Amino acid sequence: MQNRFIKNIIFLLFLNLLVKPFWILGIDREVQNLIGDASYGTYQALLNFSYLFYILLDLGITNFNSRAVAQDPKNLSKHFGGLTEIKLLLGLLYAVVIFIVGYLLGYCEGLKFKLLCWCGLNQILLSFILYLRSNIQGLLLFKQDSILSVFDRVLAIVIMSLVLWSGWFPKEKFNVIWFLQAQTLAYVCTIVFALTIVLRHVEKLSFKINFQFFKEILRQSLPFALLVLLMSVYSRIEPVLLERLLDDQGTQAGVYSRAYRLFDAGNNISNLFAIMLLPMFAATLKNKLELNNLVKTSFNVIVAMAGIVLIMCVFYRQEIMLMMYSPEEAETEAAYLIRIGQYANVFPLLMGSFFCLSTTYVFGTLLTANGSLKQLNLVAAAGVVINILLNLIVIPRFKAVGAACTSLSVQAVTAFMQYLLAKRILKLEIHGRYWIHVVVFLATVALVTFLVKQLNINWMMGFVIAFAVNCAAIFLTRLLSLKEIIALALPKGKND
Repeated sequence: MQNRFIKNIIFLLFLNLLVKPFWILGIDREVQNLIGDASYGTYQALLNFSYLFYILLDLGITNFNSRAVAQDPKNLSKHFGGLTEIKLLLGLLYAVVIFIVGYLLGYCEGLKFKLLCWCGLNQILLSFILYLRSNIQGLLLFKQDSILSVFDRVLAIVIMSLVLWSGWFPKEKFNVIWFLQAQTLAYVCTIVFALTIVLRHVEKLSFKINFQFFKEILRQSLPFALLVLLMSVYSRIEPVLLERLLDDQGTQAGVYSRAYRLFDAGNNISNLFAIMLLPMFAATLKNKLELNNLVKTSFNVIVAMAGIVLIMCVFYRQEIMLMMYSPEEAETEAAYLIRIGQYANVFPLLMGSFFCLSTTYVFGTLLTANGSLKQLNLVAAAGVVINILLNLIVIPRFKAVGAACTSLSVQAVTAFMQYLLAKRILKLEIHGRYWIHVVVFLATVALVTFLVKQLNINWMMGFVIAFAVNCAAIFLTRLLSLKEIIALALPKGKND
């Protein structure tokens, strides 16, 4: 199992590192540069608002299905028709709810209403893609799932590249609705592709409505549903609160979104670990296989990736923001530097939040695979309470910086609580010596980055040098074994 994890995570990371950064740092960034912080902040607020109700599209079905198919592949044919019916009904329920709540919050007219419609439609399509992928993940078809994980973004990149840079579409007429429509088209094509793969493995297909099956699935899925809802609230509510609590037409939400962009890029990749690890942990737990090695290997990979990203972003925060965002038209140099300073103040806090969130993709996923939903829901509920109370206090005074501090605090607390639960419930053998090893690695990365930054060289060259040395530190500090990874990545016959 550990062999499959290493080989497939390398392939998964390779594809996503080719595609996701270009989408977020190229396409998404260019869209915000074109429409400005206020308009983009409004879009982000509506996008995150639509995501808060995402649970109604899923009700824990995706996680339930991934677990069920991983434990017995025959469950694919048994459940597929009924679950597909449920997903369609939930899509209708979701649409009704977001329009009612959106109306009550004032999202019922003009651009905000159009944004809500397109964001809602895209959430429905994305939910169906993730459901189809849960079948593929449960079958342990990780290569196909890795391709699907970037397929929609590749299509959207092609479409948006034509819109932004071909010269066929006038930039002065560009608006965020075009951006959402490009994603809609990409999602539809991805659904067709994913459905083709899934149907090849379905022995018998029946779409007869079975309300008893519906009730049973919902009963089993509700704990997953509550968990997703709570985590969505404490992870994504900041832009919504910034837009609602501050009377600035979404400007501070836009500032938060500028700094959030690299968080989003990193989180998209870290989240892939959870998607892959859930069926692997489920299969490992069921078959009573050795768990500690898989947990440590996956956690070490997460710490290596997220730790390097966090520390280098802290040291190079100003330079990264200057590189990502150019002066606006007619903006003075002083005003530009003040604006960049705002982004740079929020950015390292969000990257710290990214590091904490990444660790939950190991221990939280392990607890999910084990069925420890009650404990996870209590942790998530605590995260929601802390998040909302802190944001109500800090956002009016500290604005985007306050929201980022809240995000970091909540993610750190929930990550630590999930680790303690996983260690206690599953009797994990993770002792002090292991954590000293992790701290030594992180301290080494911080020292290397600090020393390189003192060199009188171009910052980009210094960044590349520091990154290369820090990657080598992964193996020099023996956080991961290069020899072991090479051996695991190479085919060894049937045992692989």
